[in-house]
Amino acid sequence: MDPHLLTTFVTVARRGSFSAAAAELGYTQSAISQQIAALEADLGLPLLSRRPVEPTPAGRRLLEHAEPLLLRLRAARADVLRSAAAPRDRIALAVTPLGFTAALAERLARARAARPRLEVTVVTCGRERVAALVAEGEADLGLVDGLAAPSDPLRPPDAGPMTTAGVGEEDVVVALPAGHPLAGRAALRLADLADARWLRTPLCPLSRLRALVGDGFPVALEHRGDDVRTLMALVAAGHGLTLLPAAVLGGAVAGAVGVPVSAPRLVHRVELLHGTLPPGPAADLARALTG
Repeated sequence: MDPHLLTTFVTVARRGSFSAAAAELGYTQSAISQQIAALEADLGLPLLSRRPVEPTPAGRRLLEHAEPLLLRLRAARADVLRSAAAPRDRIALAVTPLGFTAALAERLARARAARPRLEVTVVTCGRERVAALVAEGEADLGLVDGLAAPSDPLRPPDAGPMTTAGVGEEDVVVALPAGHPLAGRAALRLADLADARWLRTPLCPLSRLRALVGDGFPVALEHRGDDVRTLMALVAAGHGLTLLPAAVLGGAVAGAVGVPVSAPRLVHRVELLHGTLPPGPAADLARALTG
């Protein structure tokens, strides 16, 4: 399958419109229609219904393959170009909302002080997006976070060959409303909270808790953003529990407290992601962030 046709198909499916995809890709609408027709003829199956424009069952299956394939192609191009590129004094750092800790901010400050001309842009986004930006060369370095057993690596996102290195670990706490009956405990076991009301949030996926402990952890409310203040406001108001790095609740958070997790033993782990790094500012910053 031609990657250009796959790109057109993914764009039409994402935009839900042939004309919107044409405007985004810089083609005429008739050219978009011809490319989709060519891809459907190649596979011998309809991939998009026309009114409304949405993937057919076969199209949905193709989307599951097309987006990772196109990402890997972009990653391969970026990796080759990056290996031959001249060093730059501009660096883009992509980070997850909980991945850029105070310790890492201090390491970045020291690195910038040692290289005053260095220009750094920090972009905050989700874990998969961080990996994609690094793979595609839009970001030089990435910081991702997640729950893990002590010293265990995180499962790397499937975005192409990348180097990963642990840059920090800290304890995990259960975030509770200050008036919760368990708020005064010295520690809590996750198994004892499997029937509690939890927040479904990308900052602490419940799928990870269920993989560690088993069934349970019913969803009381879904939080789709990545803003920690919003999440803490929901916790403080009693909408549900969540797990967070201890440092998030180390300061004064009105109406919420953190109680350490005693079992299973968990840490909040942060890892650095990068592709090929020739000698230069990006490689120097990677060494600085790993401590």
